[in-house]
Amino acid sequence: MTTQNPSKSSYEPGTYAAQTRKWIEANLTDALRTDRASIEASLEEKVGFEAEQHKAGLVGITWPVEYGGHGLTLHEHLEANREIGLSPMPNAVNSIGKELAGPIIMTVGREDQKLDLLPKILNMENIWCQGFSEPGAGSDLAALRTRAEKTADGWKVNGQKIWTSGASKSQYCLLLARLGVAEDRHKGLMLFAVPMDTPGIDVREIVSIDGARSFCEVFFNDVIVSEDNMLGAPDEGWAAASRVLSIERASNRMYRSWRFESEIDHLVAACRSDNRAYAVLRGYTREIAEARIAVENLKGHVETLVGDMINGQQIGPRGSLPKLYWSEAHQRFAQVAYEIVSRFPLDGGQALADAHARFRNIYLSGRAETIYAGTTEIQLDIISKRILNLRKAA
Repeated sequence: MTTQNPSKSSYEPGTYAAQTRKWIEANLTDALRTDRASIEASLEEKVGFEAEQHKAGLVGITWPVEYGGHGLTLHEHLEANREIGLSPMPNAVNSIGKELAGPIIMTVGREDQKLDLLPKILNMENIWCQGFSEPGAGSDLAALRTRAEKTADGWKVNGQKIWTSGASKSQYCLLLARLGVAEDRHKGLMLFAVPMDTPGIDVREIVSIDGARSFCEVFFNDVIVSEDNMLGAPDEGWAAASRVLSIERASNRMYRSWRFESEIDHLVAACRSDNRAYAVLRGYTREIAEARIAVENLKGHVETLVGDMINGQQIGPRGSLPKLYWSEAHQRFAQVAYEIVSRFPLDGGQALADAHARFRNIYLSGRAETIYAGTTEIQLDIISKRILNLRKAA
């Protein structure tokens, strides 16, 4: 693979985008493309591709150089994400590490933790999962019951996590546990960086509706976590977790807006390859137009937030706006797209077969988009209380 590193000179609009686009064109194989149905890359191939992305300057763009990053700005980050979104690249294997664990370690971790853990996230030595949700505490993290008890050997953890994406292939878990009792709600919560090979951790894969095995249950049975693996101070977990979710909703995966756009383009191009499919598409003109409008609105959300962050503003609850808008709009489009491809002729050729496979998968996997990173209901509650300052109805 080509690992040419984009220039680290002062920011020049368009330069980073052009270099990113050139690297993707040179390195994205057919097996890695999400718009091809005939072959699929292995996990090892995806991990290797992701490691090369970092060498090329597409990952860790704004992270400090001393922690393995490229020391650039959100300008370059946005430019790279536009190009990543417009390409049919696979989703990141280590998104939890790069988008959640990494920023939290940089915020509350000790210096030795930063120097040790952060470069290994970027070079794909350590893949991370996120141990937040529980059977009785999904979006309401303040209700979680996984306990961490101080012992002479360290912290003894007992509990269960669920919907833990990628746990079966991860080396570390960003774990949120309770030091006190469940009635404490936001008090007494602690974050840990837990090695997944620690004795007492039991990972069980869950087969989702699309046939994937990315979700897992994770059981912690008298798991001893070293004091060195604490992230931040005791009782700082809620503030850190809230910061994680704000990061996740606001600035991470900003390529989604442009990936949404590229999906619409792919659907239209596939339909144009066959007159019968194009006749089907013409019956959905209004829905496709609405999806195009949604994409432009979403781009506006993302670019405005990035501009504010560049100017030093805190995003806070405003991170819920793009998450809510994207998940609802993309889910609507996924349903329309699957309706269209389901009406394709069986003898339509490879272009229609590729589109059918891709949009079937997008539709099935997209059912979770209004749930993960905070449900639609949670986002609406945040917006109503913390942005609009609405009071509860009597």
